[in-house]
This record gives sequence, structure tokens and C-alpha cells, in this order.
Amino acid sequence: MSTTAEEVKKVEAESPTVDPENKDEANSSEDDTDNKVVLSDEPKSIIMGIIAQLRKGADLHRVTLPTFVLEPRSMTERITDFLRHPDILIKITTIDDPIDRFVEVVKYFLAGWHIMPKGVKKPYNPVLGEIFRCKFKHPDGSEAFYVCEQTSHHPPMSSFFYSVPQHGIKVNGELKPKAKFLGNSAATIMQGTHSVYITKFDETYLIPMPNVYARGILIGTMFMEYGDTVTIKCPKNDLTATIEFKTKGFFGGGYNNISGKILKGKEVLYQLSGKWSSVMYIKKPKDKEKTLFIDIRNEELTPLLVEPNEKQEEFEARRLWEEVTVGLTKKGLDYATEKKTAIEDNQRLLVKKRADEGVEWKPRFFVPSDDGIHSFISPLDKVTYEDPVAAQKTIVDAIFSEPTEDIYKKFWLTEEEAKNVHLDEKKK
Repeated sequence: MSTTAEEVKKVEAESPTVDPENKDEANSSEDDTDNKVVLSDEPKSIIMGIIAQLRKGADLHRVTLPTFVLEPRSMTERITDFLRHPDILIKITTIDDPIDRFVEVVKYFLAGWHIMPKGVKKPYNPVLGEIFRCKFKHPDGSEAFYVCEQTSHHPPMSSFFYSVPQHGIKVNGELKPKAKFLGNSAATIMQGTHSVYITKFDETYLIPMPNVYARGILIGTMFMEYGDTVTIKCPKNDLTATIEFKTKGFFGGGYNNISGKILKGKEVLYQLSGKWSSVMYIKKPKDKEKTLFIDIRNEELTPLLVEPNEKQEEFEARRLWEEVTVGLTKKGLDYATEKKTAIEDNQRLLVKKRADEGVEWKPRFFVPSDDGIHSFISPLDKVTYEDPVAAQKTIVDAIFSEPTEDIYKKFWLTEEEAKNVHLDEKKK
């Protein structure tokens, strides 16, 4: 059900793009209109042609969407969005009161959603074994390190690990997005969770993700929004936070609103309100006035420090998708579609070639987990932080090491290798 380059060539002018390395352009504006787009007849007809072949509730993962709906970066990179305010995470390690710490964890969670592409866009679907690695440098001199790996392709799953060794912070997580067609909307159900561990207090916070909706596919203006209720937990201290991402009603309501409450057991300690795209407030139940919780418009984004594409491995996201990104941002949708199709075709051939040769693929940076929370977990989760310098060296050596097995070194098949895979298929 793929869309050809010819079908999307004429809609290039309709597709606003965002430079993936300039995240400031992707921030939501104060009037909350950046995540809306009005499609002309040409792209609308392409989407309608795809939808005509679907039933309500259909799984969209195997549906090839037109290139003009793509955000020029991979999901393995997009996950870093909620790690772009490390000052909040670091502050958690300095707070002695467990309730105040938990409030700051909630702030960390709410601070990352304003980084969105303009219009209705989705990131690239990572190929199996794709990785994204980066580091962050903080004003206090500490550094953070991140690796994400696509540990499953069908169904899709991105596993990730993040750490600030100097402050004893570890984050393990996974996203298992499941896209569904809902009629006039498409939903991405964000299964999976991530755990934030603070060594100093021996505390773990469990944090799932809100679901994502693309509205107005058939009727009205297309726009993207987060929706449904997320529950954050700190089991050790019996603390929970329920955050509702409010979806806009058909006849009224606003965009990007949230409401929530923070509880100790069943007792409500705080109430939350505001917009995840700009300003959020907090108050105690008996207080008449709410106070500022966070104004993300005044929060600076910590830049990602990533190796230049030419120095990256073949499975690294920016190098792997480089020509698709060039097409989306410079050369046009025809070029982007051609390069995207080449990646997808090679991925299928590579999987078939491994199967023919009896080569079992397994994740490079993650192992199966038995913690009841994650499907895969980084072995680096076992690193202790009594000696932060030694911990940092262990983490850096592991994340930025060169691959030792052939299955992690080479993504692209040669013309001869690809031809042989096709010949094997024909024989069968």
C-alpha cells in the first residue's frame, strides 16, 4: 500500500518542514496553532485513497504513509525530547523531601511535550537494529549520555537508556507505539514505560507516555494533540500523579490543556492545570490561588551533541536517514520518497538474508528483562555510582564502542547480495 513518488511530487509545496537539528523551530507557539495544518486537494486525496482501504480500528503500522507527513528525524532521536531539560532531573537529586522530589519528577515529565514539529508529522519508523547515540553537557560541568536502539520491528519497539553519572541518575525505557485508524482520526497508542532511578535516594519513578492523535483526517482542519490519562508512580513512597491530556471537543474546548493531581495514598496533595505547550500551574486543594508550576516558554533546551553523519555507523539514525532528510528539507518529496523506499526495501532484504543464512539477530545494547516493567533493559542499568568517574567511563565505553559483530556493522546490501536474496525468494 505504498505511495509512489509520482503521487506525492505535486504536494511538496504543501508540506512545511522543520530542520531536525534546530529544535527551537519545533516549539509550540503561544497561540497553539503550530500543530495544525490545512491540506489542499492533492495531499488530501492521497490520504483519502489510503483510508478508503482501511476499516475503523485497523492497525496502521504496516501501512506506508505518504512522505509529506514525515518529520525529518527518527523516533530513536525524537525520544530525547523529554530529556532536553536536564536541570529539572538534576534538581531532583538535591531535594530531601520525598514529596517535593516527586513534584519535581512530575515537572520533568510535563516539560518535554512542547517540542513538536509544525503541522501534522510523524517521525521515521526505525529499522531493526537502528541506533541513536548522543551526549549532553550541562552548565554545572556534568554530562549525560543516551542510546536508543530499535529492538523490534514487528511490532515496533524502541528501547533507550540515559544517564547522568555525576548525579547518579539512570533512565531505562521503551516505546511500543501502535497506530490505529479511528475514522476521522488516527491514534498512536504509546505502550511501554520508562523508569527514572535516583541513586542517592534509591528511588524509582515509573512513567508511561500519553497517546498521540491526528485529527481531522477526513473532515475539518488536521491537527495533532496528546490525549488520555497518564499515571506516574513512586512505589517506594506511595506517591502517584494522574495527568489528563485533554483532547479538544468537537464543538468546543481548547488545545493542549492538561489537568491532574498528585496523591500520597488516596490523599490529594496538589492539583495541576494549564497547557503543556506553554504555562502550567499547581495548587493545594484548599488554596484559592494557583501558583506557577512551569512556563516552558522560558526554559532553554539543552542541545544534543551528536557525531557528524559521515563519522556515524551505517545503523545510526542520522546517517541511515540522511538522504530522506535531505529530500524533506532541501531536494523535495520525490527524492525523499525514493530514498525512503530504498531503506525499507533493503530492510526487508536484510531480514530475509539473515533468515536464509540462519543468523539470529539480537539487540546490541539491550538484553531481555525480567523486571516486569521493560521488555529489554540496558546492562548499564547494573552500573553503580559510588565512584561517578568510574561509572561514567563504563557508560561511555559501552555506548560509544564500535560494533564487534558483523550484524551490527553493515546495513546496506551490495547489488549482488540483494540479487541473490531475490533469487532465493523465487526458488521458494
